[in-house]
Amino acid sequence: MNLHIGKVERYLLELIEEKGTLHFTLVDPDKTKPYEVSKIGRVIDDAGSDAVLVGGSTGVSESILDDVIKELKLVTSLPIILFPGNITGISRYADAILFISLLNSTNPYFITGVQALGAAIVKKYRLEALPTAYIIIGDGGTAGYIGYARGVPLDKPDIAALYALAAEYMGMRYVYFERGSGAPTPVPIEMVKEARKITEKVKLIVGGGIRSPQQAYELAKAGAHIIVTGTIIEYDISKLKSIVNSIREACRYTTK
Repeated sequence: MNLHIGKVERYLLELIEEKGTLHFTLVDPDKTKPYEVSKIGRVIDDAGSDAVLVGGSTGVSESILDDVIKELKLVTSLPIILFPGNITGISRYADAILFISLLNSTNPYFITGVQALGAAIVKKYRLEALPTAYIIIGDGGTAGYIGYARGVPLDKPDIAALYALAAEYMGMRYVYFERGSGAPTPVPIEMVKEARKITEKVKLIVGGGIRSPQQAYELAKAGAHIIVTGTIIEYDISKLKSIVNSIREACRYTTK
């Protein structure tokens, strides 16, 4: 047994084994009004999402982050996992944190610098760290700009797959292919297939640009272990349940 695997990660791995592909809902505190949090939390629960990511690419104060997480915990028992864009994206009230290294950044701060600064806070708050390679696909929107990313071209699935393999060899347990919040299209299906083809241990997370049940269905069929949707709860939260259902449907006949 891996002694570094905690309660949240064990929960995720067991669910991946059971369901094939999971769905995470991303809540951005910078774009969520305080009075909306309870409603959003209930919709997430009702839709059948498997966990809640909280965070964003732009700066948000720790107090606002704390308030959003505490409000979410009043209405859902799902794990709350931090998705930090910087050192300010850490809260003592979360259950775990995607401990992210932006592998294709041109700025060392986003590869190892902010991680060194944040490590002591993660330890102090006793947050469960999920070692994650963050890889920007295309321009990556705000995340790509803020993170000084050299985005993987959309027509180069082999390069994305090699980043995923490098992450596996470096001991990371999760790889996050990020297309960017509000991106016009999701991560290409071929990137997911290629990454799954050459990796063995890492769990592949895919997010950005996913607006329809069909897109989520295709990504699940391609082999994504976790699919993240965020912008949709800001503009059309009613679609959330149909997206989750499409992922479940895709996994009925897919062996992961």
